[in-house]
Order: sequence, then C-alpha cells, then structure tokens
Amino acid sequence: MALENILVSMPTRPWHRERFQQAMPEANFVFQDSNTMADDELAPFDAIVGYVNPNRLHTLTNLKLLQLSFSGVMEGFLALREKQPQAILCSASGAYGQAIAEYQLAGLLSVYKLLPQYRDNQHKKVWTDLGRMRSIRDATVLVVGAGSIGSEFAALVKALGARVIGIRRSQAEAMPPFDQMHTMDQLDELLPQADVVSLSLPGTKDTTHVMDARRFGLMKQDAVIMNVGRGSAIDQDAMLEAIRSGRLSGAVIDVTTPEPLPQDSPLWEEPRILLTPHVSGLFNLDITWENVVDIAIHNLSHWPRGPFVSRVDYESGYRERVG
Repeated sequence: MALENILVSMPTRPWHRERFQQAMPEANFVFQDSNTMADDELAPFDAIVGYVNPNRLHTLTNLKLLQLSFSGVMEGFLALREKQPQAILCSASGAYGQAIAEYQLAGLLSVYKLLPQYRDNQHKKVWTDLGRMRSIRDATVLVVGAGSIGSEFAALVKALGARVIGIRRSQAEAMPPFDQMHTMDQLDELLPQADVVSLSLPGTKDTTHVMDARRFGLMKQDAVIMNVGRGSAIDQDAMLEAIRSGRLSGAVIDVTTPEPLPQDSPLWEEPRILLTPHVSGLFNLDITWENVVDIAIHNLSHWPRGPFVSRVDYESGYRERVG
C-alpha cells in the first residue's frame, strides 16, 4: 500500500516536481500552497509536504504523513499526535546545516571585524578607524543545540582555531569537531567560559527563554550571542540590556519574537546587533532546497514502514534518535 494523494505545499522548481512524480508515479501530486486551500480541499490528502497551519491539523482526517519543510518543529505541530494519531510527523532536520552554519560564520566574523559599523560609516562617508577587532582563533565557542546545524557551525569555527563546546539534550561522547560535549543542565557553568554562545534550538516549552536576564548575567564579559533557531529562545529585552550595559559586545540574530519584528522594536536601532529577517535557512541556498526534496521523497516512498529521515519525537520536539 502506498500514499495516493500528496499535497506539496512548499516552493518547487520544475525539476523538483518531476522528481516527486518519478519517485512515486502512481501517486496524485498537487503542488499548491495550503494557505490558499479550504478545509474540505485539504481533507482528502493522505500526505502533505511543506507547511500547513497547525491550527488546521484537526481537519486532516485522512493524513498519514506530514513532512515539514523546515528543521525546528514549532510546538503547535506536536499536537498532531492527539489530533491525527494515525499520522507520522517528520521534519527536514539535516537539510539546513550548510546554509545556516555558513551564515553563522559570516555573521560572527562581521561582528568580530566591526563590519556593520564600517558599513554604517561608509554610508555617512566617515573615514575612521574604529579600533580593536577580534579573532575566532583561540576563542571558546559554546554551541547550544549540537545537532546537524550546530555541528556544521562547530566544524567551521574549529577549522579557524576555536575551542568548541557542545550542548545536547542527552549525554554523548565528544566527537570532532567538538572538544567537549555536555547537557543542558550544565549550561550555567559553561556560559562564563564562552566568548561566543550560539543557539540553534527548536521552539518548545523547554527552550523558551533559555537565555534570560539571569543567564545573560552569567556570560563572559564582551561575549557574543547568536541565535538561528527560534526567537523564543531569547528574552529580547534582557539581551538588549546586556548589550547596552556592556556585558555583551554584540549579537547575531536571525530569528525574533514576533516575526516580522515590529518597526518600533528597539532591536532595529542597536548598532551592535546584526539583525536579519529569518533568512539563514529557507531556500536561499540551492543545496538546502535539494536536501529538503531528498528527505521528502525518501519519507514518502518509505511509508508506512520506514525508516524515516528526521521523524519527530513528540516528547522533545527534536528528531528521533536512531540506534
């Protein structure tokens, strides 16, 4: 038995659509944004690839597989276990590592080399040496969320001479590129050691405000905070206060709460924050697009027995551990 009616609710190029149809020639594919469809139009699909509003999960009575096109699983999707218990939930975890890690490296180097400030001065035609820069070499980088994205970033900074400490949900041996590996309950004792704290966490109740005022107070003087997971991981007011008080030297922020960031948010005006509109992932790097399609095709064609790539563990919101 195979999946028959499949909605692909994510952007696709012609060759992506051909790949889906060649992989499952007996299936009926519809390529359309789910947001443009009524509930009765969505109900017949037994598989959806991409995005569907989690508030509509209760309408998907025929659903057997929901394949999300993004890595971090928002908590609303975890309700699928109750609303459609017959369905399998998979993320695209593993597809975004290269794109987001390269963004993180670019952002960190930009902050360390004062490039945003120099760009501002360029626009003002100001020729001024802004002084001290910093190097990744010999810096201690704390990667909070040592999955595929965190591991790719760790490899890049390790290659430039950093000492890299990882944090995972469960204890694991430190394997290259990590020098050490710890669990979340050790975050407080690790923060004072870190020159850079990088967050790549999903948006769940356990990750909300992981970085609050107390923990910003534990961070090393002149450290940099980075967030590419979900904006909810950071108390933004506390972060801004830590930067303005001189506790932190800067931040690289690709995700905020809410999104889009309101125009009256003070984050826009802070020169030591490098702020981008959730663009580190998406499909802005071609390889990411191809990776997501690869994962989706694998999981569609392996239903119902699997194995499934990046199947979501409902308890944690992360992908299931294999082995």
